[in-house]
Amino acid sequence: MILIAIVICEVAFWLAIIAGLSARYLFRRPGLGAALLIVAPVIDVILLALVTFDLLGGGTASWQHGLAAIYIGISVAYGKRMVVWADARFKHRFAGGPPPEKLSGLRYTLKCWRDVLTTAAAVTVAAVILGAIIALVDDPRRTEALSGYFSILGIIFAIDLVWAVSYTFWPKAPATLPPHYADTHAPQNRH
Repeated sequence: MILIAIVICEVAFWLAIIAGLSARYLFRRPGLGAALLIVAPVIDVILLALVTFDLLGGGTASWQHGLAAIYIGISVAYGKRMVVWADARFKHRFAGGPPPEKLSGLRYTLKCWRDVLTTAAAVTVAAVILGAIIALVDDPRRTEALSGYFSILGIIFAIDLVWAVSYTFWPKAPATLPPHYADTHAPQNRH
């Protein structure tokens, strides 16, 4: 049941974002768009409540409960950025906004290090949720499956850290156009 709730919440999260951005840019209703975008974090609260009620009601924790904690941690830490990412693309596609910038070099490396901080926040939120559920249920037999998720959170953080370190030593090169593109799309000199 928890796995189904996670899937439903993920779909509802993106539907809330799409509906909010559609209201903002397609229907020119920024107030309605903002209200719909606020629904996205409420979905995380609903998922957290479902997980907590399930376990406090006598349920035994499974990998789905741990996955829910990770999902909520990522959603809390990265949620605003996901909305900004989607907003930039939606604005470009439907409202004549500028194309999203493709970072490279030092700017991409700095973004990777900001990601490390955001991922640290995500794993911290997930760890706090796991720890709180374990403490609330107070039955090691029923929460045994959750204990292994602390190492998974460490692995998630380590992967992001290695990613940032690698781009510190080997910065991302700027995207280049294929040689034939420059020839066929160069401005013509018309005298």
